[in-house]
Amino acid sequence: MNVKTILRSILPLLVVILSAAACAPLPATPATGNVGATPGVEQVKLGLGFIPNVQFAPYYVGIEKGFYRDAGIDLELSYGFENDYLKLVGVGEYPFMVGSGDQVVLGRAQGLPVRYVLNWYSRYPVVVFAKAERGITTPADLAGKTIGIPGAFGASYVALRGILEAAGLSEQAIKLESIGFTQAAAISEDKVDAAVDYAVNGPVVLALAGVPTTQISLDDYLVIPANGLVTSEKMIAERPELVQAMVRATQQAIEYTLANPDEAFAIALKTVPEAGGENEAASRAVFDASLAYWTPRPGQTPGATNLSDWQAAAEFMQRIGLVDTVVDAETLFTNQFIAGK
Repeated sequence: MNVKTILRSILPLLVVILSAAACAPLPATPATGNVGATPGVEQVKLGLGFIPNVQFAPYYVGIEKGFYRDAGIDLELSYGFENDYLKLVGVGEYPFMVGSGDQVVLGRAQGLPVRYVLNWYSRYPVVVFAKAERGITTPADLAGKTIGIPGAFGASYVALRGILEAAGLSEQAIKLESIGFTQAAAISEDKVDAAVDYAVNGPVVLALAGVPTTQISLDDYLVIPANGLVTSEKMIAERPELVQAMVRATQQAIEYTLANPDEAFAIALKTVPEAGGENEAASRAVFDASLAYWTPRPGQTPGATNLSDWQAAAEFMQRIGLVDTVVDAETLFTNQFIAGK
């Protein structure tokens, strides 16, 4: 199967959509509140990425297996854009969202009282990748190369700047080319030397087409807490029992997905039927690649993040000019709802 065929069949990915600069209108539906369906069960909205996708499998599993309902939550998934949800959570219109650590830093720098309460992706999922034949294996190898990127925004730009910094390279040391979300095709057709993409997107597409790649991961040089559960200071102060229930149920769902990947994928296909059929092989490849990113790192308490990582992330974001001052790392997260912390 060639790259173009796979690109036509593979579904748009959560992480690609989350990087988009455009904004989509969000429904003005109450975020929480008992709606009378089941006594003792509260309807709660969670802001996710733009479209349903197999990469949301743990949440589909949590709903299907009753983990959220057992915790007193009737979870309603809402799809939109990360920057929209960050604002809605910050002003109290949504109780929870899935967001990355760099976005939490940006939000706090803008005065939004948001806080990260549960780690889902244990590693930052963005990589710089290239055809293996080009021999690009370290940040230093990027000097003088043409690097494709969707644009100078979002997680792709954050990862690229971190990888360049690891080699002491400035942005001027490379040729940065805006290619939209065509990374796999651009690499396959040799339009760029390397590209910035999510590890479960471009590299997976090329692997399915039999094109081996090398990947440079940000986590090898700088740890920025990746996608996780984000809420507001107000929710933590006024509804800690709901935050605890949401964290507990989500952890159960992630653990069950990792322990039962075949069942979890089948549940995801029930929720996202368009991921099946002719798309199933590509969807399963994306799902399987995602599992590694949902698995806690050795020595990591599942769901927890470290102050030192947040401090490094805050300093990095200021150093590359995305925020004006270094945000107080202790305001960015809490492990108080994580078992064992």
